Amino acid sequence: MTYLTAVFVIVASMLAALCLLVVLRRRITPAKLMETNDVSGFYISVLGVLYGVVVAFMLTGVWEDYEEARATAEREANSLVNIFRLASAAEESQRHQLQELARSYARTMIEEEWSAMERGEVSARGNELIEELWQRATGNEPRTGAATAAQAQLLAELSEMTEYRRVRHLQSGSRLPAILWVVLIAGGVAMIGMSALFGVKNPRLHVLHIATLTLFVTLTLIAIADLDSPFQGAVRVPDDSFRLALKTMLHR
Repeated sequence: MTYLTAVFVIVASMLAALCLLVVLRRRITPAKLMETNDVSGFYISVLGVLYGVVVAFMLTGVWEDYEEARATAEREANSLVNIFRLASAAEESQRHQLQELARSYARTMIEEEWSAMERGEVSARGNELIEELWQRATGNEPRTGAATAAQAQLLAELSEMTEYRRVRHLQSGSRLPAILWVVLIAGGVAMIGMSALFGVKNPRLHVLHIATLTLFVTLTLIAIADLDSPFQGAVRVPDDSFRLALKTMLHR
């Protein structure tokens, strides 16, 4: 979600909540609402606790998923650097090709892959480079024991990097189930609606209460939505790990 979209959602939500408050106050006088404040207060308290638990659970879950997505990208970049370093012990015919492919992979992640994931896609060039790395790593038969050991380590790192790439693609497309969004949105609407039914003598104070509550609920839902898309939106996993990997490989 972009910042402009987030601002629009916040403003629209607050206007809708305030319109609801105005309609209710015109149809039901504050004096009538104050007669049921004890009952309304009890239900608002129970609903607030339940909704708070649900929101905390969802926010913690998407934050952990976001951190795991960032860790996956970092592990992939670390494996790429390890492949580059292990290639220096490979046969002469493989060394330059493997190291150049590793640099090209890092550049592709920075220049193409991250922007493609923001659109919900993946870079075709990234897939091609992975295939080329596998072909080059397994293309020659090692002639010495040292070369054999180096190739075994290189293939292990390449296998891990391929796995991290696949996991990253899955994380990029993973989303909260629709039923959970129904719970979050319905709970937020219920909270704001019940608060609008609470009897308050001062209309300005009531407007302030509803506006503040709506702002907080909307901001929380926007945070969950943004973290639920770790490679899209305003808050997304950066490509810093691959930039550092490319810098490391260019200085060797």
